[in-house]
Amino acid sequence: MGLHTRVCDMLGIGVPILLAGMGRASTPELAAAVSNAGGLGVIGAASCGPNQLRSWIRRTRALTDRPFGVDTLLPASVRRGEKPSNTGGPTAAEMLPQHRRFAADFMAKEGLEAVDAATFDRVMDRDPADRDGPAPLSREFFEAQMEVVIEERVPLYAAGLGSPAPWMDRLKANGTVVMCVVGTTRHARQVVESGIDLIVAQGHDGGGHNSPIGTMALIPQVVDAVQGRIPVLGAGGITDGRGVAAALMLGAEGAWIGTAFLATQESGISAAQKQALVDGKDEGTTVSRSVTGKPARMVKNRWAAAYAEAAIEPLPMPYQGMVSSQVTAAATAAGRADVWGGFAGQGLGMIHGVRPAASVLEGIVAGAERELARAGALLRRG
Repeated sequence: MGLHTRVCDMLGIGVPILLAGMGRASTPELAAAVSNAGGLGVIGAASCGPNQLRSWIRRTRALTDRPFGVDTLLPASVRRGEKPSNTGGPTAAEMLPQHRRFAADFMAKEGLEAVDAATFDRVMDRDPADRDGPAPLSREFFEAQMEVVIEERVPLYAAGLGSPAPWMDRLKANGTVVMCVVGTTRHARQVVESGIDLIVAQGHDGGGHNSPIGTMALIPQVVDAVQGRIPVLGAGGITDGRGVAAALMLGAEGAWIGTAFLATQESGISAAQKQALVDGKDEGTTVSRSVTGKPARMVKNRWAAAYAEAAIEPLPMPYQGMVSSQVTAAATAAGRADVWGGFAGQGLGMIHGVRPAASVLEGIVAGAERELARAGALLRRG
């Protein structure tokens, strides 16, 4: 008997394992590989401009005839716009030049050269047609992305932050399955009321934007909060079959997995970043606002450390991304994973090599089935 839950029936997939939509890392090639292997691949489109996003969706369709998804961000704080300072101090926009000078000084100390537009496009896999579009991670940017998601009628849409409520009627009219990633029961209750189909409970262990609550504590509380109305996927530090089995025991009906798929042949991160993952240990990550402006777990790096050592408070989203993007692009172009190693979860120490995505998925499923069988054997009979 194989691993199967109602998530498989809902999505038309073989096993209830979804690739986390990791920005720029979850490429069409990686998403298609996971879908072709029986899971569900999700494109990490958080920083894709509308032209790039459309291209990625179509590229994925050319690589697989199986269901796949798209993940973007919809943070309410950005969509509401910047609030005036209630302290009389400068706004984030007014502080932007100061932070850009800090970044320029940092790059000079690290021997990094600013990249030109063409190099930026290459290392960030950006469509040049998006250069003159809305600023990345701005309200206009998110809205332009959602228009593409709706026009392209994607099988699954995942909101990595925030709620897709304003677009729900149009998404549902397309037959799109809608999912949200949450880090608290409060947020879970809010998005369930909007009519979503699936929910991901991602704990503090996870890479990228995550929760202040640990994965083991968060999953069962979200399961209880939604009261079986929709399936819950567990996420955060789930890197092998043991983690999937644990999530299922906590009431989840599948898993949303990211870090395990970063060190694959198909992922979009650089060779240096993949090697940093293989070399990483359980203490190899940190949580910092230095890249996006929101707390995110990442491989320990010199850019995050510089902000911490200088005791400078990063700017809120989207302004911090305007500061960090030149640093991360320059570090990527130079192969400097010590400056920017990418986002990753606390399962880092369980990655021991770069493999094909299908092999990673097969190993996770086999491990989960083995652990669930072992758990059943622990029950005394008679």
